Formats: sequence, structure tokens, C-alpha cells
Amino acid sequence: MSYRRTSSRGAVEDAGRPDEPLGGSGNVPAPRLGRLVLLAALLSYFSITLLNILSSHSSALPVAAAVLCLVGILGLQLLHSRPGAHLEPTGRKAVTLVAQALLTYLPLLVFRTQWGSMAGFLAGSLLLLLPPRQAWLLYGVVGASMLAPPLLVGLPMVETFYYVQSTLLTGLVIFGLTRLADLIRVLHETRGELTRVAVTQERLRFARDLHDLLGYSLSAITLKGELIHRLLPAHPARAKSEVEDVLTMSRQSLADVRSVASGYRDMSLEEEIGSAQSVLSAADVRVAARVRIGQLERELETVFATVLREAVTNVLRHSRATYCEITAERTAGQVRLIIVNDGATKGYRDPSPHSGSGLGNLQTRLTAVDGTLSVEQGDDGTFRVVARASGKRAPAGAADEGWEAGAGDSQSAA
Repeated sequence: MSYRRTSSRGAVEDAGRPDEPLGGSGNVPAPRLGRLVLLAALLSYFSITLLNILSSHSSALPVAAAVLCLVGILGLQLLHSRPGAHLEPTGRKAVTLVAQALLTYLPLLVFRTQWGSMAGFLAGSLLLLLPPRQAWLLYGVVGASMLAPPLLVGLPMVETFYYVQSTLLTGLVIFGLTRLADLIRVLHETRGELTRVAVTQERLRFARDLHDLLGYSLSAITLKGELIHRLLPAHPARAKSEVEDVLTMSRQSLADVRSVASGYRDMSLEEEIGSAQSVLSAADVRVAARVRIGQLERELETVFATVLREAVTNVLRHSRATYCEITAERTAGQVRLIIVNDGATKGYRDPSPHSGSGLGNLQTRLTAVDGTLSVEQGDDGTFRVVARASGKRAPAGAADEGWEAGAGDSQSAA
């Protein structure tokens, strides 16, 4: 299954499949495989030591005791190599490390060099459980302690160096394989979390776009339907014209739903202003629109058009406005879109449980283009929405035009 995520302007990107690593192709070992590799390395070291003990021609009792010590060290090493072992309380870690040290050094009194690299597991456990400075110091002490067994049996310095080096190398192998297994587990958990975040972002994007697009369209269609109902008896020709507007809005709504599903769309601020004038006029709201911003980048224009659509939707759904002023202007490198209406009721709050989250959606969209949104309710019953963003112009070649529609041009004849 493929998951998708959206960018700030709604375009969707591949978020990766759960069976692929982040940031590239290829296969990442599963966490279980990482643990199996670590276990295989531990068993290999223990089997070598076990063979050394069995070939020592010792009596049955020392051999049995050595096997019990090996089993104990294996259990403690698995305990120390498990995920999160370094987060255990200090007292508990001290007890298990002391137990492993006893099981490591006591058999040395009997088997000496045949005890192999068991001290290497103690060195690896120290690196895994203790703070770095203390761990590396004790790691070196454990390595140096392995000078004693070869010297006690009179081995040459070359073989003595071999036992020290083998102990230190075993500690590094255990430490490295354990940390590698942990990193693989963290990688898979992080990838899964990123996938869930991508799915959540896509759901939020879908819900936000549906609210911003269809909320306006459905409100406008409902308003037009009520107007048609009033016009049919006395003004059938006007009603027919309004029906054509409803059909146009319905087709646009269908196109909007498809664009939401595809994850990408561009909106025109000029077209949205024209649509807002038509819809508000049908609701007997006088409209004055003044636009002096020229051409904008498509992303910024889409965001501003969305702000306008949500503001007009709120005028239709939540107020009894008689006048609405729309101003888009560019000043000092900043673009502002201001929508003011006179239909606000002081202290009004939509009691519907489905009243939406339009203003929150708009703030999210403006943040994506380094913009801000402010909402003010005046004592005189006016409601003011202001969107601001840096003035990004369209590429060279686009016309820089402005236009203005006065309030008288936008009055409804109904």
C-alpha cells in the first residue's frame, strides 16, 4: 500500500512504503533480523569457549560448573543487550554487572586461557550500560586484566597480546552489534511514525480542503435555491438565470472535489471576487471590491482566494450583513486582503457541533506562505478579516493590473 503526504500548497508527495527504507531504495534488515545476528554472534563465542572447556580433560565437576557459568553469562548478556537496558536503575545494573564479573573471573582460576574471550562480554556490557567516560575506562581495565592468565601459564608475549586483543575485540563486537540492532529498531519505528504522520497530514489536508471549498459552494447553492424559489412566481426569466448559476456552481463543486482528491489545485483571486459579488448580491448584500495587487505567485493567490471564500461563507452562514467590502492591496512589499462586513452580532458563536474550523484552516494555509491572519469584531457590528503575506509577484511577463468594482455595481436587483 502506498501512502501520500502533502506539501504546503496541497501537492502530494510519496511518503514511502513500509517495506522501503527512508530516503532511498534497498532493503533495511528487520529488527528481528538484527537481534538474530546478535544472538548468533553470542552463541558462536560461547560455543568456542565450550569446546575449549570440553577439550581441557578436566574432571566432570569443574566442567559442569563452567557450563553453568557459561549459561549464566549468556543470560546476563542477553539481559544487558536488550533494548532499553541502559535505562534501568543504577542499582539493578550494578548487581547484574557484578554477577557477570564473578561468573567471568572465577572460572579463570581453573581454566585460565581456555576460558577464551568471556571477559570480552563483560567489557561489552560495561560499554552498553555505563556512562561513556566510566565505561571506556573499565573496558580498558578488563582488557588489561587478561594479561594475567597467559603469564601465569608461561605463554610468550605474542600469545599474551592475542588474549588481550581478543577480549577487547569481543567487547567491541558485542557493543556494536547491540547498538546496530537498536538502530535498526529505531529506524523502523521512526519510519512507521513518519508514515502515520503522513497519513494524518493527508487526512487533515482533505478535511481542510473540503471545508474551504465545499462549505462555500454548498452555502451559495442553498442561497441561490432560496432566491429561485422566491423568483419563480413573479420573475421566471430571472429564476432561469439563477438556475444556470446554480448549475455552474454545481459543476465547479464537482471539479473542486476532484481537485481535493488529486491533492492539487490553483484558485484565482479575481474569479473568487467575481463569484463572491454574485453570491452576496443574491443575498441582498451590497459589495464593494478594490483590487490593487497585480499578479501574485500561484501559491499565494490560491491562499488568498481561499481566505476570501471562507470569509464570504461566514458572511452567508453566520451573519445578517447588508454590506461587504473586499480590499486587496500591496503596500511596502506586503500584500493584504481585507474583508469587512456589517453583520456581526456581538458575542455570537455558532452553537452547531459541526460549525467547522475555517479560521484555523486559514491560519494554517497562511503560515505555509509566511503569512498571518487576524480577525477583529468591532463594537459597531462590523467583522474584519485581514490576511497578510510578503508580496511575491508572479514571474516576469505577467500583466500587473488592478481593477475596482464599486458598491453600486454589485447591488442585487432582487
